[in-house]
Amino acid sequence: MDLAARPYRSVLYIPGSKKRALEKAKTLPVDAIIFDLEDAVAVEEKANARALLTATLSAGGYGKRSQIVRLNGADTDWGAEDLAAIMEIGPQAVLLPKVESAEQVASVAATLDAHPACAETRIWAMIETPRGVLNAEDIAAAPRMGGFVMGTNDLAKELNCRFRADRLPLQTSLQMALLAARAAGIVCVDGVYNAFKDEAGLRQECEQGRDLGMDGKTLIHPAQVEIANDVFAPSTQEVDLARRQIAAFEEAEAKGLGVAVVDGKIVENLHIVTAKATLAKAEAIASLT
Repeated sequence: MDLAARPYRSVLYIPGSKKRALEKAKTLPVDAIIFDLEDAVAVEEKANARALLTATLSAGGYGKRSQIVRLNGADTDWGAEDLAAIMEIGPQAVLLPKVESAEQVASVAATLDAHPACAETRIWAMIETPRGVLNAEDIAAAPRMGGFVMGTNDLAKELNCRFRADRLPLQTSLQMALLAARAAGIVCVDGVYNAFKDEAGLRQECEQGRDLGMDGKTLIHPAQVEIANDVFAPSTQEVDLARRQIAAFEEAEAKGLGVAVVDGKIVENLHIVTAKATLAKAEAIASLT
């Protein structure tokens, strides 16, 4: 699969300490899984979760789902041991919490560089503090960076803002992180929606994130997967338009013209880039099933 087109519509958090949840995740139609060793694991379960997760990932069975391991912070009692243990299995990606500087990423990258099993391991960053947002451009350009995960709950706490359905207080932070991610060519995934039984609210927030340009949504419950997959996938109408734009533009080029017209609107080369990306994403999603 083209990594540039790899979908991240649904990114589900799974506690690294829950064996049953780890097994169930192998059957869920999610694009990516964040195996969590941090917030979702109680202090007394940290060591057990680490051992269980490394054994589970070593055994495999997650198919084409992207696998990301969220470590405890380097400034905690568990972060160094998490990284040391996970490196042994050569993970696809590790997710660092509360990243506030490129130096934090570079330090982990240097550690990964020294381990032969981690040649392909990418680093993802939780953007969940004001300093993380302000330094997002530098963080996005750090070594091995693969993507941002927006930690909107922590960010809202740090900003002391109110929770609103339109997320107006978070818009500047979301857009700054997204701008940095796009400038660096990495993924940016929206934060969680806490009311997992509120399907209408989830859909509204997914649609807002998609309209902003987010690649997908982090999720806290399997019941949220279907809506995220639907909203962040190219629609039938978008795929049809992309195909017609490409065909019309190719026909125009054959006639020596630089633009085409589809549905009464000008189609230029920049629209064809977007159209091809839409088709590539649709094909990537189809290849997951």
